[in-house]
Amino acid sequence: MAGLAPERPLRTLVVNPGSSSLKLRVVDGDSVLASHDLPCEEGAAEMADLAAFLGSAPPIDAAGVRFVHGGAGLRYSVVVNRAVVSALEAARDLAPLHNPPALDAVHALGRLRPDLPLVACFDTAFFADLPAAAATYAVPRSWTEQWGVRRFGFHGLSHAWASRRAAALVARSGPAGLRVVTAHLGAGASLAAVRDGAPLDTTMGFTPLEGLVMATRSGSVDPGVLIWAQRHHGLSADDLDRVLDRESGLLGLSGRSGDVRTLVAAAGRGDGAARLALDVYLHRLRASVAAMAAALGGLDALVFTGGVGEHSAEVRAGACAGLGFLGVTLDAAANAAADQPDGGDRRLSPAGERVAVLVVEAREDLEIAGEVARTAGPGAGAGRWGL
Repeated sequence: MAGLAPERPLRTLVVNPGSSSLKLRVVDGDSVLASHDLPCEEGAAEMADLAAFLGSAPPIDAAGVRFVHGGAGLRYSVVVNRAVVSALEAARDLAPLHNPPALDAVHALGRLRPDLPLVACFDTAFFADLPAAAATYAVPRSWTEQWGVRRFGFHGLSHAWASRRAAALVARSGPAGLRVVTAHLGAGASLAAVRDGAPLDTTMGFTPLEGLVMATRSGSVDPGVLIWAQRHHGLSADDLDRVLDRESGLLGLSGRSGDVRTLVAAAGRGDGAARLALDVYLHRLRASVAAMAAALGGLDALVFTGGVGEHSAEVRAGACAGLGFLGVTLDAAANAAADQPDGGDRRLSPAGERVAVLVVEAREDLEIAGEVARTAGPGAGAGRWGL
């Protein structure tokens, strides 16, 4: 394939649109040669930054763009072509905070580098083979069989990385036999139950709204509340989408902010709404960790990753405080030290404890680069897709 060099790792542009930021990286093996992070803004502003980044970045062989949702038809990483773009457009509203900027990036790269092999990498791919009992909703079978309604799971790129790092940190030669709960806690948040390297359950479902309380997303809510709000308060589908995605979660509970650091500080000053928001967040988190452990039949490691998971000792301590019955304990000094800039991947539980509590840096960039190499590397048959 033109532009790809089999004698060395692919030099890969990684485009990672999150719910609160756009992360750009050039990855060569395990090394990051160039990086740029910016807050999510309007698509035109973000894509202007992408063009500027490409202009100053080292030469690249291929690119990978993170998509939160590929819908029912796109289950694994795929080289982008016109048919794939059409399928991604159709899945746009399944992840309204994430998929639109990812699509903007695909179109921009098609214009800026039309000969560059481009791979769409999905957060749902890790969960593509989730057991049917975990993936299936108790709704009419026609919804499942004809509409493709199922629990897709999200943050799979992060969960895949964190679960493999857990094996290394507990000195296992591989994931065989290891029962891990990975906690990706950021603006969006989800858990995964991973045994033998494969997921058995997760907290997010058909869209990234289900599960844990998040920065601005509600997490799981009785669907009857939504029906009631429509019938008695005239909320439309668009209203519900806005409220549940952007005005709920920690922001909605506190009336102040969706940022955990802000709420921890406010709670320390006696702000009751901030304290309640954190209490609800931690209550749901602890309960969900226990549910994931039940799916695994026990627990060998609990891994914290993501912006909050990596940098909030208070959240890690609050989560672990109610999980002693699972064998989870935390070393307070190690937990506090993990928030330092050079904290790195490390164990937070006392030496000799049966359950390892770990903090792992989220490396979706390396996971995406690996997916690009597997999908579009030499001999993979990828080629120009062109716009």
